[in-house]
Amino acid sequence: MPRKPRFFLPDVPVHMVMRGNSRQVIFAEADDYHAYLGWLKEAADTHNCQIHAYVLMSNHIHLLLSASNPNNLSKLPQHVGRRYVPFFNHKYGRSGTLWEG
Repeated sequence: MPRKPRFFLPDVPVHMVMRGNSRQVIFAEADDYHAYLGWLKEAADTHNCQIHAYVLMSNHIHLLLSASNPNNLSKLPQHVGRRYVPFFNHKYGRSGTLWEG
């Protein structure tokens, strides 16, 4: 059975949680946080999302964000992931997915 579409109201904040695969560490050093935040800002600007709040934990992320277009909410983490995952994998000599789900 397919997943039901996410309920969306334009410009109303949405709480998004992204976890490391098997709750593994996704930020090992301060530079990792800084790199992620740079790409997060780039993605928000590119996809017209407003970031109201964020929390970066060592193994997961909380984002409170809004957008006028529902597609932009899914494009933002894709944009960041396409940059951050290769960065993290190369830096720590690993391969494969970083995110759960």
